Amino acid sequence: MIDREGLASFLRHRRESLQPEDVGLTRGPRRRAGGLRREEVAALAHMSTDYYARLERGTGPQPSEQMIAAIAQGLHLSLGERDHLFRLAGHTAPARGASSAHVGPGMLRILDRLEDTPAEVVTELGETLRQTPLAVALLGPAAERIGHSRSIGFRWFTEPDARAAYPADEQERLSRVYASGLREIVALRGPESAAADIAGELRHRSAEFAELWERQEVGLAPPALKRFRHPEVGMLELSCQTLLDPEQSHRLLVYTAVPGSESAERLRLLGVIGTQRLS
Repeated sequence: MIDREGLASFLRHRRESLQPEDVGLTRGPRRRAGGLRREEVAALAHMSTDYYARLERGTGPQPSEQMIAAIAQGLHLSLGERDHLFRLAGHTAPARGASSAHVGPGMLRILDRLEDTPAEVVTELGETLRQTPLAVALLGPAAERIGHSRSIGFRWFTEPDARAAYPADEQERLSRVYASGLREIVALRGPESAAADIAGELRHRSAEFAELWERQEVGLAPPALKRFRHPEVGMLELSCQTLLDPEQSHRLLVYTAVPGSESAERLRLLGVIGTQRLS
């Protein structure tokens, strides 16, 4: 059962305890009151300001699990705070661990400060949960995907366009890397896991994956230097640094170019272009 008063009080307290800088927003010169504004939280949670305000007043409808998950992420809640929010809203807290889509506040704070860098938070299955604007410009809006197609490995074998950004001479190796990595996760998580579901569907949908799966390859590592072919700025050679959240098995991937290199200049140009196309 929903605890409307408790939910409203908790939301107000968490909103008022956050500053714009805590969630990647810019503090305006005329800002006087501390804490976030309701409209800022609503925007972060991708919902209307009126809907969120009604929750804080204790007069709104019982929010769905999807709404509560969005609010928890927008408020940069810890896992404990997220679980508490779900219970106040009358829902069972989601499972923790590798299947969780809730990005920890520490990792979010780092991501929020990488405005001029391609970076993304992914699960162990390669599901993109969050991206910086420059990562969207480089790799497309992968975080908007749903279902199995949220995983780059799944898209790799089921959507021809998924390979467009990768050099042709590296695609065979990457196919083996994705199949190898998925096999290891299935062994780690078990036959009833999301990884096993993806592997089973791919074996039916992709002859290439089915052939690679039968090879029983494990332990294959992706290239240390990532090469991406962008339609506007050309080829970029980027190093990938990884930060791991062991509790959630989430990884923050940060792509950087050697200072002064051609790739660094092209990455700077991509930051100017953004997701727009050159005429």
